Amino acid sequence: MALFFGPSDRHLTRLDGALVVITGGARGIGAATGRLFAQHGARVVLADVDLDVAEATAATIPGARAVRLDVTDRDSWRSALTEIGGDIDVLVNNAGVMPLGHFEEESERTTDLILDVNIRGMLNGMRAAIPGMVARGRGHVVNVASMAGMIPIPGMVTYNASKYGALGASLGARREYDGTGVAVCAILPSAVRTELSSGAQLGGGMPTVDPEDVAAAIVDTLRTRAARTSVPKWVAPGWSLVEAFVPEPIERLARRLVDDRRTLDLDAAARKAYTDRIDRHAADHALDEEAAR
Repeated sequence: MALFFGPSDRHLTRLDGALVVITGGARGIGAATGRLFAQHGARVVLADVDLDVAEATAATIPGARAVRLDVTDRDSWRSALTEIGGDIDVLVNNAGVMPLGHFEEESERTTDLILDVNIRGMLNGMRAAIPGMVARGRGHVVNVASMAGMIPIPGMVTYNASKYGALGASLGARREYDGTGVAVCAILPSAVRTELSSGAQLGGGMPTVDPEDVAAAIVDTLRTRAARTSVPKWVAPGWSLVEAFVPEPIERLARRLVDDRRTLDLDAAARKAYTDRIDRHAADHALDEEAAR
């Protein structure tokens, strides 16, 4: 299947052979997106702070390769771009972390990690890739936000803040670079069956999707160039209607019926592998920040 991207015929470019860089590419949505882009003939680079896992994933994707990238560090971006070489045609800012639980129990270093990865990492990615795209008059950026960037959910206070910020930054950048040949699109998945949601009760009031569903929506933005796409597509428009027309007391009752506080009651054992990895990244990030001062 040959895909094209560009705001007009003057800028049409085949995805076949295009250079696609995916942050957080080692696992989950990033890995699924890499596989789908590769199926369309793209040259895929999986960029991840866990290089060994990214390399193992890249080995399963024809023509893909892996580079180490700490999205929170602009020097790391510069090093990664030097290693990648070539002009980036598509950047997928997918790297993200999702610690869950009671807000008052969240450590400061965990808060820092969430905000730095989910917001600063995305901003760093756009700063790194967009100038070259503008110079060439074409390019495509997809920022993976979340329906948590529209729907406030107990147990996700800082994560909500980060994804509201990610959506706002995406829409702002879209307007700023309008007319340059560069499109900035935001993807808002609902609950996704990945390690990020391990230990949480999925379903109920929030639809559950697979990484492959999100990957398909990401690739489809090259055709639609939509500013904001939820996965499933109906969720964001549906929530907008709720915000516009449903009084808060009715919404509160509906939330109670679907038990929207489930993220405060996690299966710690099922989530342990993920929380251990996030704790390790948070500790490493705190040390890096201290060393930089």
